Amino acid sequence: MELRLSDIAVARGGVPVLSGVSFTLTAGAAMILRGPNGSGKTTLLRTIVGLQPPLAGKIEGAADTVAYAGHADGLKAMLSVAENLTFWAAVYGRRDIDAALEAYALAPLADRLAGTLSAGQKRRAGLARLMVTGRPIWVLDEPTVSLDVDAVKLFADAVRAHLRAGGMALLATHIDLGLTDAQVLDVTPLRAAPTALHGASDEAFL
Repeated sequence: MELRLSDIAVARGGVPVLSGVSFTLTAGAAMILRGPNGSGKTTLLRTIVGLQPPLAGKIEGAADTVAYAGHADGLKAMLSVAENLTFWAAVYGRRDIDAALEAYALAPLADRLAGTLSAGQKRRAGLARLMVTGRPIWVLDEPTVSLDVDAVKLFADAVRAHLRAGGMALLATHIDLGLTDAQVLDVTPLRAAPTALHGASDEAFL
C-alpha cells in the first residue's frame, strides 16, 4: 500500500498556492511538510483527503485509507470522551477504544463531557480518533497545537507505534517529534504564481 502524488497543483480561495507536488509514501513511512504559514500546507492536506479537488495532477491510494485530523478536534461537546471515541469507531465499523484511551492517557477522562475539557485534553481526544478508525494513512495538520510537552510525547509515541504496525503518517508541523526516519518536504519551492482562477472549486470549503 502507498500514497502517491503526481504533479499536484492546489488553490486556496481561487488562487493557486502550490504546483508540481510529487511524492510517494509507503507502509511504515512518515513525511513531514515544512513551510511558512500561508505556504499551502493545509490546502495540500485538504486536497489529499478529498475535501477539495486538485487543480492538476493525480492522487493515488488515498480513497478509503485516510484518517484526517485538521484544526478542529471533531468532538461533540455533550458526549463524553468515551462516547465520542465510540461514535467515531462505529463510523468506521469498529468498536475498540481502549487502546486509544490508553495511548493518550484519556482513561481518567473517559466519562467527562468533551465540552468540559481543557484545550489540550480536547486535542488529545481529537487525535485519539485516528486510532479508532483503523485507517492506515494518518494525515495531520499541526497536530501538536495546544499540547504540553508530555502530551506531545504521547502523540509522537502513537505515531511511531502506527508506523511500526505498517501505517503511514503525513504531518504538517513545525515541532520536532523525534521521527528520525521521516522524509521532509519543504513546500516553499513549490509555491505557485498567484494567478486568480475563474470558477474556483475550493471556495465552498473555506
